[in-house]
Amino acid sequence: MSSVQSAERPVPASGGSARPPGHAPRLDIQGLRAVAVGLVVLSHAGVAQVSGGYIGVDVFFVISGFLITSLLLRELATTGRVSVRSFYARRALRLLPVSSLVIAVTLGGAWLFLSKARLAEYAGDALASALYAVNFRLAASGTDYLAQNGPPSPLQHFWSLAVEEQFYLVWPLLLLLTWRITRGRRRLAAVPLGVVCLGSFAAGVLLTDSSAPWAYFASFTRAWELGAGALLALCAGRLERLPAALAAPLTWLGLGCVTLAALSYDDATPFPGHHALLPVAGTVLVLAGGCAPAPHGAGWLLGRRPLVWLGGLSYGWYLWHWPLLVIVPSALGRCPPPGRAGRRDPAGAAGGGAGRGETHTPPRNDTQ
Repeated sequence: MSSVQSAERPVPASGGSARPPGHAPRLDIQGLRAVAVGLVVLSHAGVAQVSGGYIGVDVFFVISGFLITSLLLRELATTGRVSVRSFYARRALRLLPVSSLVIAVTLGGAWLFLSKARLAEYAGDALASALYAVNFRLAASGTDYLAQNGPPSPLQHFWSLAVEEQFYLVWPLLLLLTWRITRGRRRLAAVPLGVVCLGSFAAGVLLTDSSAPWAYFASFTRAWELGAGALLALCAGRLERLPAALAAPLTWLGLGCVTLAALSYDDATPFPGHHALLPVAGTVLVLAGGCAPAPHGAGWLLGRRPLVWLGGLSYGWYLWHWPLLVIVPSALGRCPPPGRAGRRDPAGAAGGGAGRGETHTPPRNDTQ
């Protein structure tokens, strides 16, 4: 995969290596994608040992912010401008064919094997997913008491793509504006993004307690996670000069943070709130240390061929896994995996019941 393709995946990339523009391929990023999507799939499949596997989506958010901002910065450095039209056109060409196919097949499977009484609801989810707005639909339904105890939608995992596309409607324009105002000085260009990240994080913490569905699904409460990766990209040049004695431990510490969150979080963890700091910080540390590759860093593990291969398939795996988990058991006349029925949020625990089929007050009954 080219550097442009790698940098433009909003969730797990569909193939190839992750290559921040102008640099050698980051195989550790591909391996980290494999870890993230593996955690998500295992969590959705009801594997109790990784009850916090939903944090894989947070890992993807940080990776996305890092790679796409690296792409934008390269364009700014070489041309002094960002072609917003080309940026969105490339994203559409990369993302829409596969996502449109998944939506169409999933809607057909829902019509054949799921409740006919909910077909109109699934069709609404499909339309919202195609328009990258399903996250707001899920947040609104998560506070609707009339929607309690409903089965999960086979398309609800598209919420994470919606969050990212909404972020990227704003971020390239903000980066271009600040780049021109600051005349290309990255430290100053990072200031407005830092303010946005602080505000987004604060909103997420506050809403996790007062309105968990909105805290979980809204783009304005998740923007700081993508912004964390973007901020890292702005200082990547300095990070490349990290000594190996520091870079290697940073990557292992980061991978440990991600692992700890996946193993220790569960449906009772108010999320995102301040708990999202652990997987986000862990991902940042892995990416930061990987900017200065060290022989004994976590890249030694993450760069292994099976993980790199799996990371290349992660975009498609992410898109297909949830519809299969929801529809196939019904098609075979079997029950879904334990602890999965009734979940409205397939990509993470939505503190206090964040989806259609759950109330908006904690503790969560059965969330992703």
